[in-house]
Amino acid sequence: MATIKIKQVRSAIKRPARQKATIKALGFKKLNQVIEKEATPQILGMIKKVEHMVVVVG
Repeated sequence: MATIKIKQVRSAIKRPARQKATIKALGFKKLNQVIEKEATPQILGMIKKVEHMVVVVG
């Protein structure tokens, strides 16, 4: 399956607990970190929930 690179560009501070948990579940540990994940429907759904805090990198 295809992989996508995701970068966290906004902080999870002052965000609801569910959004913080989603960021953590995606594997982010610090700001501006880039991670590579499989493009499964579950991961794409998680990205959609926190799309205001992350960017999909080319």
